[in-house]
Amino acid sequence: MIDTSNKNPRLLVIGDLIIDQYLWGDSERISPEAPVQIVNINQESIMLGGAGNVISNLKALGANVDIISVIGNCEISNGLKKLLKNIEINTKYLVTQKNRVSSKKSRIISSKQQVIRFDQESTEAISEKSQELIITTFKKIVLDYEIILLSDYGKGVLTEDLTKSLIDIANRNNKKVLVDPKGSDYSKYKGAYLLTPNKKEASKAININIKDDASLTNALIQLKLDCNLEVSLITLSEDGIAIYDNALNIQPTIAKEVFDVTGAGDTVLASLGYALAYDSDINSAVKFANLAAGVVVGKIGSATTTLNEMTEYESRFMNSSAIQNIKSFNEIEILSKELRIKGKKIVFTNGCFDLLHTGHIKYLEAARNFGDVLILGLNSDISVSSIKGISRPINTEMDRAYILSALQVVDFVVIFEDTTPYKLIKTIRPHILVKGGDYIGEKVVGEDIVDELKIVEFIRGKSTSKTIEKIKGGKFI
Repeated sequence: MIDTSNKNPRLLVIGDLIIDQYLWGDSERISPEAPVQIVNINQESIMLGGAGNVISNLKALGANVDIISVIGNCEISNGLKKLLKNIEINTKYLVTQKNRVSSKKSRIISSKQQVIRFDQESTEAISEKSQELIITTFKKIVLDYEIILLSDYGKGVLTEDLTKSLIDIANRNNKKVLVDPKGSDYSKYKGAYLLTPNKKEASKAININIKDDASLTNALIQLKLDCNLEVSLITLSEDGIAIYDNALNIQPTIAKEVFDVTGAGDTVLASLGYALAYDSDINSAVKFANLAAGVVVGKIGSATTTLNEMTEYESRFMNSSAIQNIKSFNEIEILSKELRIKGKKIVFTNGCFDLLHTGHIKYLEAARNFGDVLILGLNSDISVSSIKGISRPINTEMDRAYILSALQVVDFVVIFEDTTPYKLIKTIRPHILVKGGDYIGEKVVGEDIVDELKIVEFIRGKSTSKTIEKIKGGKFI
């Protein structure tokens, strides 16, 4: 993951805004009128697509982002402005062009499969007046942004002249331009920092049949030369992302399950821009983009991902360091909100867990079974000493946290300084609070906050204190 602690960059997206509509339903019969499915619609989802999905991805990551685009004076355009305002995106840089119909793609989904799509839109090039307004605006604000992202869906906003002008202005102001290209003629993107074509798109644009590493290398080199790019990159779907930097470098995909690739290209563009805005090198940025795309293709529709989702995904599926499961108060507050939105039942327990033993493991296994996610509050060294005495803890708080976070039954660990975890419980607001058997009949800290208190019996004879006594007495059995 990238370091986001020392900077708060801004990114600007320019391109085609689209509304993605999803009509969800079930199909149990065939129409008597034609050999087609009858889908009984029971749910509708409306979201931003095209350049709007790039924005949604950036907002989900926590970025500051603005949009320049052209919309029509139509009902779809009103819907676009409403969707942008819903995610707190300023619409002041939107140009309204009369008699233009903004793009809307409607998809019918049955049993997680797309049945059909129908579109409403204008696809002719935007007017010269609209282009001039965009260029004037861009010249005024270009220095306010670290990265410029061009999202070209071929709907008429990024004309050849406008695209060339935008890249030229950005380059004169030392701003990187990242482009998700469209069509087979990439000459209008010349001078960009990088493009993000997939293998099929790149093959068509440079007329090279990409079938092995040799042809892939040739394609990357040709792409870099033809478009005068700083970085040459081609996305390879389930095989990852290929970069050419004096030699072929293929970074493998991080996707474990693929349900829907809709909008995956938007995620790659957004996450690359986000990482580069934090001054990441290109290899780190590509790794970050691969991880983001891996999460998104496991969802249905034009989806987004958060930094917490990416950390959790990497931890669970890529055998990443257990330290990523150790969270701060701020991180666990954000993560807990996300888990509740997803309908996950959060379980919380706490303790010192100084010398880990069988009793601890059995207790944590029981706690985890009460819900979907187990968050463990760990007493800090100061907290343990105030409770157990100055000779404790035996292991430092980070050693204890690391060991616990590596356990399969523990999802996240949070270290707290107080003698009680009340503030932490209030921050997380778990559904279930779990305590050990010695709390039977006693008032438990935090039970006024949670939905339910669960008491788990300890295993007799198993405790850190008894282990320490055995060690002191030379009894190691």
